[in-house]
Amino acid sequence: MALHFENKEYKARQKKVIRELEARGLDGLLMFQQESMYYLTGYDTFGFCFFQCLYLGTDGKIALLTRSADLRQAQHTSTIEDIRIWTDEAGARPAVQLRDMLDSLGAKGKKLGIENESYGLVHSNGLAVDAALGTWCKLSDASRLVDAIRSVKSDAELKYVRKAGKLGDAALKAAIEATHAGADEGDILAAQHAAIFAGGGDYPANEFIIGSGRDALLCRYKSGRRKLSKRDQLTLEFAGVYRHYHAAYMRTFIVGEPKKQHISMHAAALEALKAVEDVMKPGKTAGDVFDAHARVMDEHGLAHARLNACGYSLGAKFTPSWMDTPMFFHGNEFQIKANMTFFAHMILVDSKTNTAMTLARTYITGRGAPEPVSRYPLKMIVR
Repeated sequence: MALHFENKEYKARQKKVIRELEARGLDGLLMFQQESMYYLTGYDTFGFCFFQCLYLGTDGKIALLTRSADLRQAQHTSTIEDIRIWTDEAGARPAVQLRDMLDSLGAKGKKLGIENESYGLVHSNGLAVDAALGTWCKLSDASRLVDAIRSVKSDAELKYVRKAGKLGDAALKAAIEATHAGADEGDILAAQHAAIFAGGGDYPANEFIIGSGRDALLCRYKSGRRKLSKRDQLTLEFAGVYRHYHAAYMRTFIVGEPKKQHISMHAAALEALKAVEDVMKPGKTAGDVFDAHARVMDEHGLAHARLNACGYSLGAKFTPSWMDTPMFFHGNEFQIKANMTFFAHMILVDSKTNTAMTLARTYITGRGAPEPVSRYPLKMIVR
């Protein structure tokens, strides 16, 4: 069985969720987020793109409804013993089969939490669930219940986060070595992925970002490659990934001589990152982190070039995104605690001059200053 934690850890996580369900007056939870399923049972699949639901009752009963293609996936990768299969056929009604499963577990008429905010629970499936369960039981949105619990990492999880950081450093080193005038973006990207896979890592939850020249200003992946010029800029956002735990990075490399604006923007990004580190600690909020970043950027006259968010939580995430909650934006009252993992990104993009500069890494929070999982220096990278 491909479990990455001891069974007692999964049991402890389930008990935490049960306690929170009881505190909210709920009798059980319908989970559609793959991250919740992986966190509570180890279940590892991309089959959540189809209808799939994990149920956990306050009585400790746990059962999975999935497709036949994922039966052995659940058997091989999870602690789940009660696995039900909904039938792929014309006119399939998995939501009705979910009701049948819940009925067999004694959930009729109970008050159940449901993860409405899920990539797997598309609108049509959500409507079908409402139709099947709307009067059969009482549904209450509990989309962030498990998210809040898993935002605080166990010691065993943090070992994987630190391993992801080592893989991220290996990917950064590989990218630096592959970057030079005339280099193909595809070769740089291949070198990064090779370093991670060679180190025992996993696929990331979303594509790596790579862009040079004018496209160095982009904050998303796009298709298409180019070769680097003699004087160029290259922005990379990537993550070391281990057991689905992510340690994200973002850096802008300069090829040839940097412009004066590159130098001033890097100085601002470095100062902002240090300011963020000063407030990324228990007793502060996610909003405090953003405000520290914005204050420095604005003092440098870069309000036009910064974003309206400067990072987010990280953990064991699945496609289509490694971004987790909470996010660093103004007014976010989420309380930071010890043993959380955060990606803090200082992103500056000036469209008028086509100049980019980014500086970002992943941290583990503690009682004092956060621990960066990367050991790479923060100086500007010039090739």
